[in-house]
Amino acid sequence: MPLEKELEKEIEIKGIPKYIPELIAEECRTKISDAVRDLLHRSGMKKISISVGNEDDGTQPQRKPKQKQGDGVGDEVSIEQRAEQYRSREPLFGFDFLVVPDDLKETLLSAVDLVLVEETVFDKWNLRSIEPFPRAALNFHGNPGTGKTLAAHAISAYLKKPILMASYAQIESKYVGDGSKNVEAVFYAAERDGAVLLIDEADSLLSRRLTDVNQGAEQAINSMRSQLLICLENYKGVAVFSTNLVQNYDRGFETRMRHIFFPMPDEAVRQKIWANHLPPQLPLAADVSIESLARVDDVCGRDIKNAVIDAALRAARSRKTRIEMGDLVEAVQRLKSGRIKRL
Repeated sequence: MPLEKELEKEIEIKGIPKYIPELIAEECRTKISDAVRDLLHRSGMKKISISVGNEDDGTQPQRKPKQKQGDGVGDEVSIEQRAEQYRSREPLFGFDFLVVPDDLKETLLSAVDLVLVEETVFDKWNLRSIEPFPRAALNFHGNPGTGKTLAAHAISAYLKKPILMASYAQIESKYVGDGSKNVEAVFYAAERDGAVLLIDEADSLLSRRLTDVNQGAEQAINSMRSQLLICLENYKGVAVFSTNLVQNYDRGFETRMRHIFFPMPDEAVRQKIWANHLPPQLPLAADVSIESLARVDDVCGRDIKNAVIDAALRAARSRKTRIEMGDLVEAVQRLKSGRIKRL
């Protein structure tokens, strides 16, 4: 029978004590039913047998030996299976496209050179005796659009490694316990692919652990953060965390990472960014001046990219054969005026 038909079947849930109010019992049955259907759908299994009990009343079932994948009853999702949802890709940019201040670029290169000199420093010079798992754990922080994600791609290209990107939304789960398993799986996937790991929206994962835990969701968040600490300690490779909100990081993470700040670009940096985002094929009018464009302040690299695209789209729609200086300036001003005002 097709899997879709199997999932449509009513899942029978027994054993909820009669003294439990029906409203609560029904909510519990619905959550368990949804969780089982989701597990069947994601694992591809057609049948599963699940028992729930308490050790103190003698109803805890004996753990069945793990069966081969596809046997149905008793199947569990292994870390290898869970890691299948995370796949690496080739980096899109190199250091030649990354425009940041020279001292920041040098900091980035020195931070990841650990990978290139690991054998000398940790084996020949025996620093592995004090650091069994050398790693480059980098925390990129700064305003949005200042080059943090682009820098992670550049590092991957520099090391000739793929990049595996995951955000908090791709790691968290509505089911208690799944989030910490996903954390373990994403690190496993990065090592499996020999990839640079980039975790975006890292502030959601790395903020201070909750001390007043009253709900399952809060417990799950703490579990994810604890698992992340464990994975980071044992990880071999380069892990990059990117955030716009670094203020609330847990102290345990602060001391395990190298923190690198990405500033807003100054005029000299903006000039190079504009040059990078105006390809030779783009039909520019003679009045376009990169030097004048760079004098427009309070814009980041992403702003410049978006302004170029906006100006090009409007020019194409208007059947213009050239993009003029005014088109680019107006695109930047529209972008700045459209920003959400922060109190």
